[in-house]
This record gives sequence, C-alpha cells and structure tokens, in this order.
Amino acid sequence: MSDRPVATSIEPYTITLRPGHPGLIELDWARSIADWTTAHLVDLPRGISRHTVRFVAFEQGTYAIKELPLKAAQRDYETLRRLGDVNGPAVRPVGLVVRPLEDPNGEQGACLITRYIDYSFSYRELLSGGSFGPRREQLLDAFAMLLTELHLLGCFWGDCSLSNVLYRFDAGAIDTRLVDGETASIYDTLSDARRQHDIDIMVENVAGEMADIAAEQGVSIDDADLHMGEDIAARYHAFWRELRAEERIERHEQYRITERVDRLHELGFEVDEIQLVPHADGEHVHLKTRVADRNYHTNRLRDLTGIQAAENQARQMLSDLHYYEMAHSGSLPANRALAAVRWRVEAFEPMLARLAQQIPPIEDPLQAYCDLLQSGHRKQNFTVEYSVAGARCDPPRSTNSSKSGHP
Repeated sequence: MSDRPVATSIEPYTITLRPGHPGLIELDWARSIADWTTAHLVDLPRGISRHTVRFVAFEQGTYAIKELPLKAAQRDYETLRRLGDVNGPAVRPVGLVVRPLEDPNGEQGACLITRYIDYSFSYRELLSGGSFGPRREQLLDAFAMLLTELHLLGCFWGDCSLSNVLYRFDAGAIDTRLVDGETASIYDTLSDARRQHDIDIMVENVAGEMADIAAEQGVSIDDADLHMGEDIAARYHAFWRELRAEERIERHEQYRITERVDRLHELGFEVDEIQLVPHADGEHVHLKTRVADRNYHTNRLRDLTGIQAAENQARQMLSDLHYYEMAHSGSLPANRALAAVRWRVEAFEPMLARLAQQIPPIEDPLQAYCDLLQSGHRKQNFTVEYSVAGARCDPPRSTNSSKSGHP
C-alpha cells in the first residue's frame, strides 16, 4: 500500500450571502480585492482604515468590501448581523468570503461585505481646522447616543473611536452608525464594569485621534481638543440615566407616566415595555420603562407616508405634515393616513423634485428638504417661496457636505 498522500481539492473561496444580492457572486473572490479591475468598482471617499477597502456598485445597490484576517472578519460579520437583527445602529452585513488557501491570519484571509450607507462620511469631513467648530455639539450628542444605544443592546464595542463610525447629516443633527465590529461582543446585558471599560477605551481613543488631528494641522498639543472624549462620556451618562431611570409615581400623578413615555419618544426611542410596581402602602408605584430601537419618528413617518428617512429628518417631516394638516384643516379627509397621502403628493414630492434639480447628485435630497424647512425657507442669498400646496420654489443648495466614507 502506498504511503503517498491522497490529493484533495480545496476551493479557493467560499462565500456566504444574505438574500437579495446576486450580483456579488460574479466577482473574482479568489483574488485580493486590491488587484481587482472589474467595471463594478466605484471610487468613493473613505475614512482611515487599517485594512484594504473597496466599493462596488450593482443595480441592486452599492457595497463596501473590507479585506481582513479570518477571525476578525467572522467576528465583525456576526456582530453586525446580530445588531442588524434588532435594528441596531450599525452598517448592515451582506456577506462573508473565506479563502481557505490563504493564511487565515493574513490580510487576505477573508472579506466582509456590507451595504453602503448613502450620503455617509467619516468624522474628518466635519473638521474645521484642528477642531469640529460649530459641529462639535452635534457630534458629542451623536456619539454619546450611539454608545448608549449599543450598550442598551448588550454590545461591548471594545474599540470605540471616531474612526470606527460613519456619519450622516440628519436634519439639524448627526446620525451615527458603527462600522467596525472586529473587537465587539454582544451579551444579554452589559455590567456597569463593562460599560465603564468601553467608555474608558473611548476617552483614550478619542484623545489620541484629536492629538493626531492637531499634529496634522500644525496645532499645538496644548490647543488640541483632548477632552472631547470626556465630554462624550458626560453626555453618555446623562442619556443612560434618562433611559434607565426608575420613577416614583404618586397615586394622583398618573399623568407622569405619559410624560415619561413622551420624553423617551422625544429622544427617538420606541417604548417596548412599561413596568409599574405598586408599593406596599398603596399610595404610589415605581415606574420602569424598557426602550426598543431609536426609530420612533422614522417608524411613524414610514407608516403614515411610506417615506424612509433618518430619525431627525422624520421628526422634521412629521412637523411639516402637521403644519400642512393645520393649514388645510377644512379640506382634508378626517382620516390622517389619507391626509398624509395628500401632503406627500401635493407638498413633499413637488418640493423634492425641485430640490433634486438644484443640488448635486451626491447630496441627500431628504436632507436638503429638511435644510429648507429649518431655514424658514430662506437660506444665504436664496429666497424661497414655499407653499404646502406645492407652489413654485427657487430652493437653496444644501450647505452640508454629503460625501460618503467607509473606513
């Protein structure tokens, strides 16, 4: 009997895809993405990344592809998949490519495929010199809320930094999404110790990033925004206290239950459960609430109009819908869903069409619509004659950059 080993055939790669993305199958996954020349490649702005990242476009959508070691890719994919299953604030994973013939610890061991987030950008797009200027307050709130949401979902990030996030303008605020889950772990709940460890990592990472920015800009380290991470942490703790608070409600104060729910809705959260625990004296109860995803206004707008928008964009458009209803109260149907259809057909879509003719293709038309509403229909040197019935309009160009950048 021969001692010669039996030859086995190993496929150069295996690909796992979620449904709805057939075009990705035709790409040459056996080769490093750095060597690709396919016509599907598109050049899009990107943030700083320790891995090779490329973008491809198909009829069904645009995708970011990141090449990285196998274990990191598997952990990243699993984290993003689990966050996506609960509608968490993260990019959506589409597929995972494993290359058995490559060194699993090398950069070409695997590829992570995620859905490209339209109109997104890296934090460096927000810089004004060596700081974030007037955007700093928005960034503090956005980043603190992102970390709060992830912790509520049991996600320990492990490498929380400005670089590992994608940003989008969201009406007068900034929307944030986790983009790098290589170091993350998801638990049923996070202990206070794990939450604080994540915050400590964030404070250190953000200080390092701000020091790097100062050095690049030629700014003295003494003038660098080294306390930004600490300011984010302070807002995080305020958000956490608000969301996890237990309130004592006296028998005659039942209205405070509604007020509590309204406060959570104002922050954008859906309320999943309300728990009332009666005290032995029968004179008061203890109120606890549990929140779900932070898409309260997004869900309301979608249910009423079919329009999919970011949370603060949706909040502003719902206000516009309310104004339309008030202005046309005598001629609208009593059914609010039918009134919402009228608003979309007579006000929203005509205005959006006019805006689309004025703004560059890379800019978000929904954000431009919200910019118009925020401006009081006058912005810079442009005068806008706006009517909720869809009158003529000479709209402004949005001053917000809407470049996209996936780290």
